[in-house]
Amino acid sequence: MEKEQNQNLDNHPSEEKDEEKTDESKLENENVVQTEEKSPEKKILELEDKLARTFAEMENQRRRFEREKDEAYEYGGFAFAKEALNLIDNLERSKKILENDTSLKDSDALKKTLEHFDIINKDLISTFSKNDIKPIESLNKKLDPNLHQAMLEIEDDTKDPGTIIQEIQKGFTIKDRLLRPSLVGVSKKTSNKDNKDVENTENTEKK
Repeated sequence: MEKEQNQNLDNHPSEEKDEEKTDESKLENENVVQTEEKSPEKKILELEDKLARTFAEMENQRRRFEREKDEAYEYGGFAFAKEALNLIDNLERSKKILENDTSLKDSDALKKTLEHFDIINKDLISTFSKNDIKPIESLNKKLDPNLHQAMLEIEDDTKDPGTIIQEIQKGFTIKDRLLRPSLVGVSKKTSNKDNKDVENTENTEKK
């Protein structure tokens, strides 16, 4: 029993030392936290920086909203306008079908019908133009990939290569945007002439 009591007495000093060390470490940590506390000036600078960033983000969002609102106002009818072009296409197709109908050729009924078709077509183009939807001029123009889409090449020595000589489907713009490109046929040199030019060049070089 005496031995156990002595052992217990021996253990108490070490526990007290451990507690003292723990208290010292806590004090050291508190001192570190106190030394790391930011000065009022630094806190103000950080707050000013956060405030400036917040205002910048708000301004960016405001500008983005304004831009989207303007685009919605300017081009809100883009899809509708594109669908409406089918009216012009159908008129053109109907007109060609009637013109190619031999049973109606040179008849008064055909002439009157085609006249009405032209009036309707002009009214549609006028209505589109009032809403800044305008047809693209294509014939005898140089092919522009931003406005035209070449569907075929046609041999024609009277035009420079790449000149539009046939309009398959009329293209349109809405304000400064392309609504749909013009489908066109462009000119190219005849193959016979190309061969002759090559032969002439070779003969000239031989001489």
